[in-house]
Amino acid sequence: MTSYFITGGSGFIGRRVLDRLLTASPDDTIHALVRESSRAAFVAMLDDLGASDRVTPVVGDLTAPGLGIAPDAVPAIDHVIHLAAIYDMAADAESQRAANVVGTSRAADFAIAHDALFHHVSSIAVAGDHRGRFTEMDFEVGQGFPTAYHRTKFEAERVVREREGLRWRVYRPSIVVGDSRTGEMDKIDGPYYFFGHLGALGRLPSVLRLPMPDLGTLNIVPVDYVADAMVALIGVNPTRSGLVFHLSDPKSLTTTEMYNALAPAFRAPRGFDAIPRSAVEPVMALSGMGIARVGRNLVAAQQGIPGALLDAVTIPVDFRADTTVAVLHDLGITVPDFAEYAPRLWTYWSRHLDRSRNRRTDPRGPLVGKNILITGGSSGIGKATARMCVARGANVLIVARNAEELASATEELNSTTSKKGIPPGQVTSYQCDITDEESVNALVKTVLAAHGHVDVLVNNAGRSIRRATLNSVDRSHDYHRVMAVNYFGAVNLVLGLLPHMVARQAGHVVNVTSVAVQSRGPRFGAYAASKAALEAFSDVTGTETVSDHVTFSNVRLPLVKTRMIAPTEAYDNQPGTWNVDRAAARVLHAIVDRPKRVDSLVGLVAEIGHRVTPGLTTRILHQEFLVFGESAAALGRSARDAGGQNS
Repeated sequence: MTSYFITGGSGFIGRRVLDRLLTASPDDTIHALVRESSRAAFVAMLDDLGASDRVTPVVGDLTAPGLGIAPDAVPAIDHVIHLAAIYDMAADAESQRAANVVGTSRAADFAIAHDALFHHVSSIAVAGDHRGRFTEMDFEVGQGFPTAYHRTKFEAERVVREREGLRWRVYRPSIVVGDSRTGEMDKIDGPYYFFGHLGALGRLPSVLRLPMPDLGTLNIVPVDYVADAMVALIGVNPTRSGLVFHLSDPKSLTTTEMYNALAPAFRAPRGFDAIPRSAVEPVMALSGMGIARVGRNLVAAQQGIPGALLDAVTIPVDFRADTTVAVLHDLGITVPDFAEYAPRLWTYWSRHLDRSRNRRTDPRGPLVGKNILITGGSSGIGKATARMCVARGANVLIVARNAEELASATEELNSTTSKKGIPPGQVTSYQCDITDEESVNALVKTVLAAHGHVDVLVNNAGRSIRRATLNSVDRSHDYHRVMAVNYFGAVNLVLGLLPHMVARQAGHVVNVTSVAVQSRGPRFGAYAASKAALEAFSDVTGTETVSDHVTFSNVRLPLVKTRMIAPTEAYDNQPGTWNVDRAAARVLHAIVDRPKRVDSLVGLVAEIGHRVTPGLTTRILHQEFLVFGESAAALGRSARDAGGQNS
């Protein structure tokens, strides 16, 4: 019976090594280092493997002396398999040093203390920027290190080689991608960062031949090969120390060959090397210097690509594994052909990892299957917008304060006939006072638990008060009430949903505002200010979330015949007043097409007037103030309230 102690057992490679160790011998015992915060997830993983009775989690800390484990907490150990590390070029240098160098040092000391053979998982990165062949016999060959990842992996392996009294073996995987059988990958890394850009080429006719730059070669292996090879090699001469194995493909790929292997999966044209490497390398080198580097990294970051990755794209190392390949061949283990499994890598990435997958639309229509949350959705513009969205296959979540109105609206909207060829949407109602932050937080949690995500938030609920400022000097509460709904209510929802939208790299917020933002006409001081504040908040936030693909639209509507304007008698027969369907159509346009602004002619005219002839425009608006007086409600001479809330 053999006993193992493993670090990084829950990682991408680690859990597969763990599974193969369990399969190889039912009598072996395994202890696994886990953080306290990861223990529950690790136990769940063991349950999935059916190994909860064979693997013992040991809570500790990779960077602590003795791994933070009591000396008698682990019985006799034959092998320490050290997989824990930060495999991420985007991570900061300090974090990488702590995990990769300090962590390796602590694990090596632990192996010495238990007289165990130390199996260190290193990386192709130790070769740094070495130009030419790099074999299992090579280590320090005068190479430089383009990134912190390369340097810390080199330093970690040097710790292993130089540690007095340590019996060791080193395993250097090349670029590890998903499982060759299923395509499964745990995160975007390495070549996966470029998949989205390659996918865009699928829009081109497949009969074309694309000229491509020669960016050098890549050595790629699937994770199942790495795990199979490593577990098999652990059993080869199990007492011999100082062995180095290269877990790599005997045949490296050019970047064009990699692209051509993937291209059939997304129906893209094939490529050919057109720009020689001798021309590409100087350009890449210049892009990594001085101010050009800042610009390069800024652009890359907006595309979700770590700048450090670009430093390693054209590394000229020829990673050779002749000795290891021969040993593995005798064990019946060979590297799968990349061209054969590449389509499975693409399919898995497209379904599970593509950062843009949540922004895709159904071919039957842009709203099919989308979750759209509409405040003030039980009446007026919100209800009409909900009806249009449901007819186009969306799942609409209407929010309002009045439970009876919500129930009635939900029943009515769920009877909406969908457009031809489009599956019917579904309406669900939620009662919430959006001016109450705690209620909004509870709403967001409930909605996400029930529906998984929100694609579009429509801030439609609103309150309007039409009253001259002079008549409001003792009514500051009017301003608070309007801001509570129109500004803070909408902001509460944005703050609640924004982290979720950013995490999904997809989201859109539609604010139903008003031409009052542009016209700034009399008696709408409270209302116009609240809508202008919401627009300013959204415009500012929108500049911050461009790279996260969360966008904002402001729909500036003129007067719409809803109960919000009912208290003002002058609007009963006001020319130019829109009906709710016309207004909802503008909101629908914002939902589907996502423009920054949706304006009306009257609003644009008013805005131009304020910019070009501000004095004249102010005088014209003053005439309106003189001609159209306060409503009876605003003066307190009517039973009708001076303001209405559309929710």
